[in-house]
Amino acid sequence: MPNPKRRHSKARRDKRRAHDALTPPAMSECPNCHEPKQPHRVCPRCGYYKGKQAINT
Repeated sequence: MPNPKRRHSKARRDKRRAHDALTPPAMSECPNCHEPKQPHRVCPRCGYYKGKQAINT
């Protein structure tokens, strides 16, 4: 198993981690109650999905 001979700099470490940031989830507006919700999911506030009552809230 190879081991590093020299220590990697902080800049090199941080360049590798540049793409590791989390992105916030996408949000859309519920057409029924106009609250923000995730796309392709039941609205957690009113329980509607595609114009129909999916769950009772």
